[in-house]
Amino acid sequence: MALEHAILVALAERAGSGYELARRFDKSIGFFYGASHQQIYRTLKRMDGDGWISCETVPQQGRPDKKVYSVGADGRVELRRWLAEPSSPTVLRDELSLKIRGASHGDLSVLLEDVRNHRTEHQLRLQLYRQLEAREFPDPGTLSGMALHQYLVQRGGIVLEEGLIAWYDEILTALHNDVKGLTA
Repeated sequence: MALEHAILVALAERAGSGYELARRFDKSIGFFYGASHQQIYRTLKRMDGDGWISCETVPQQGRPDKKVYSVGADGRVELRRWLAEPSSPTVLRDELSLKIRGASHGDLSVLLEDVRNHRTEHQLRLQLYRQLEAREFPDPGTLSGMALHQYLVQRGGIVLEEGLIAWYDEILTALHNDVKGLTA
């Protein structure tokens, strides 16, 4: 997936300035498709030049004019084309998994600490996702359209985090027993 498609999805949900779009990436889309603010601004400029988005300049008092972007006709065509295209299965590239695979060649206690740190980070992310779910989707059974689609992605994040935390717990137990076996 190209950043252009993530931006088209975001702008199809709601027009906004580059700053507003970057903030939305920081708070939602970036959880599953990250991009730096520089990448977003650079891509917006290219998409505007390609005619995928349009830009309206809004004068502001005491501040530089604000550029508000929205999806243009060509962008809607591209978004529909991309949505109809089959997606590729996710390929996992995880440094921690590689370290676990090579654990017999290093210090298991250091690896245990690394796994604990990962577990803590994912537990914090899970708490954030659950808070967002409670605030944004208090009655999921009534959702349809865009709100339902956003909720389903939110649920996917929760399920993935729950699965990772369970896996980290399994790793911690197994490696802790492995360390005990080596010192016995």
